[in-house]
Amino acid sequence: QVQLVESGGGLVQAGGSLRLSCTVSRGIFSITSMGWYRQAPGKQRELVALITSGGTTNYAESAKGRFTISRDNAKNTVNLEMNSLKPEDTAVYYCKVVVALKYDYWGQGTQVTVSS
Repeated sequence: QVQLVESGGGLVQAGGSLRLSCTVSRGIFSITSMGWYRQAPGKQRELVALITSGGTTNYAESAKGRFTISRDNAKNTVNLEMNSLKPEDTAVYYCKVVVALKYDYWGQGTQVTVSS
């Protein structure tokens, strides 16, 4: 059984920083990518940052220059360092793992709230 556990969300003032972490349970093979998505109230879920098994990264335009995604393959952990946070970053952030270009596994989500 695959489980993803997120941590690191919370309340922060604009301009502050947070570091999100997502740990995937052991026993997963052929991980294509690991990434972070977010969903704000009344909006669709969107990609924030993605990192492939080969280390290639992809960021939402709004995240470029402020967020950094990284992965610890040995620990099956993906991190998202978020700096210079803005109120518009407020959302529930979800970790996702894609296996073999076919299977998606999602975490429960962690709330990030940025006050102005």
